Amino acid sequence: MSKGLRKGLTSYGDAGFSLFLRKAFIKAMGYSDDALDRPIVGITNTYSDYNPCHGNVPVLIEAVKRGVMLAGGMPMVFPTISIHESFAHPTSMFLRNLMAIDTEEMIRAQPMDAVVVIGGCDKTLPAQIMAAASVDLPTVVVPVGPMVVGHHKGEELGACTDCRRLWSAYRAGEIDEAEIDTVNGRLAPSVGTCMVMGTASTMACVTETLGLSLPMSATIPAPHAERVRLAEASGKRAAEMAVTGGPKPSELLTPAAFRNAATVLQAIGGSTNGLIHLTAIAGRVGHALDFAEFDRLGREVPVLIDLKPSGQHYMEHFHHAGGLPRLLAQLGDRIDLDCRTVAGGTLREVAAAAEIVPGQDVIRSVQDPIKPEGSMAVLTGNLAPRGALIKHAAASPRLLQHTGRAVVFDSVEDLAARIDAPDLDVGPDDVLVLRNTGPKGAPGMPEAGYLPIPKKLGRQGVKDMVRISDARMSGTAFGTIVLHVTPESAVGGPLALVQTGDQIRLDVAARRIDLLVDEAELERRRAALPATAKPDWARRGYARLFHDSVLQADAGCDFDFLVDRDGAEEPA
Repeated sequence: MSKGLRKGLTSYGDAGFSLFLRKAFIKAMGYSDDALDRPIVGITNTYSDYNPCHGNVPVLIEAVKRGVMLAGGMPMVFPTISIHESFAHPTSMFLRNLMAIDTEEMIRAQPMDAVVVIGGCDKTLPAQIMAAASVDLPTVVVPVGPMVVGHHKGEELGACTDCRRLWSAYRAGEIDEAEIDTVNGRLAPSVGTCMVMGTASTMACVTETLGLSLPMSATIPAPHAERVRLAEASGKRAAEMAVTGGPKPSELLTPAAFRNAATVLQAIGGSTNGLIHLTAIAGRVGHALDFAEFDRLGREVPVLIDLKPSGQHYMEHFHHAGGLPRLLAQLGDRIDLDCRTVAGGTLREVAAAAEIVPGQDVIRSVQDPIKPEGSMAVLTGNLAPRGALIKHAAASPRLLQHTGRAVVFDSVEDLAARIDAPDLDVGPDDVLVLRNTGPKGAPGMPEAGYLPIPKKLGRQGVKDMVRISDARMSGTAFGTIVLHVTPESAVGGPLALVQTGDQIRLDVAARRIDLLVDEAELERRRAALPATAKPDWARRGYARLFHDSVLQADAGCDFDFLVDRDGAEEPA
């Protein structure tokens, strides 16, 4: 098998000429024959002026390059798509699969014996891991790391859980415009990803649990020198893997590794987005996540990490308390500690080496959890035949069993137009329903599931209501929110049949979400639904590919032609 510069030669009909031409052009960069004869480690560059989460990527690239060269390898940096959550229209989820395709094809197209992928903001780590799993080249993942905390009036602040809390206070008239402007400049005090247990931190923890990154990679703050040293160590390890040829992602991404990731997802109070991404990653290596097992784990695995939005602390506190290795040690036999990692050993060695920090209260024991059950529950019922998700660790206990009158919004635009209308017929016990916000409906399944409390109720002191949608929500959000209703309303799912005034029953203990309308009436409404047609936004380009190929939430919202699984779901 070809290695280094001889790998994947461009086709000119003459392999010798192909190598001659490749070396001639690359020598224009000033490389010597000695350098070009080394094992090559590709390094992704996801830096962008639009991506403050990745603001430290240039420093990390230089550290990875240093590590590669210290181990005798040749580093080669190449650009890929960069996605930032709040700078991606219509939503970053719409672009995740495009980034996965871009990353996969650039790894395939260019000669490299191993690759280091550097990313962080929400959809980038999932996209990169999906790509790496499909290529199956030895891969080390380097997360960019979380921001450090901000401060305001003596209080620690974290993007973006406190963004939402303080914005809600502003909408309710509890703080004025001058104060919200001050807060705006203090919520994100450094580069890096959100410092709460949002999607970026969730996926960094999942990545470390899957064994795709070095120990402590999930929690080191982005500006810390320790993050740079970890990048150097990752480069060194990638160069070693370039020589040995492994371990490859397919050797690490086993059913046991995915069970571990699901267990950690529950124990950290992780983002609901994490389940979609984990499902997509599993699909790339021919595995299917068992949602019933995920829910069972949620009943058995308590939340042990005291981080917002489920708890009180932030990622840097998690790091200083011992990070993910200490969590693995606390979980003990709930984790398959014999799973391998890119570091060369097993999770058992990682857990055994975990630091013990006297007096820390961020990583709890199973005897003293933050919540007695895991972060998330999978719901079924006539409103979600193929499932829905609720992050009950961040919900109001009083609303976990609730029956209320539906107040329906047909789209994000409809929601924006009416939610704050003084004449909106809504009360605190009603159930807010948002539809046409799934993978095809929005498009891209936006983080619109965190429906705002109607302004007139917010000013009455209402802090939470039951909210239901086929959308996603940010992992930084909180509230009694049912998400990922599948199948989505845009393809005729039951959410399309709900009318304002209908009664909806949520029973998290029973894992049910039901529309209390008799079946005959639902059939009448189903027959009256308009025929689905391709929307204007999907007429051309990537948008058309997305619309025609995207799977539903229970299949990870990947493209149907990228899933490596027999009997994969056909696109709805």
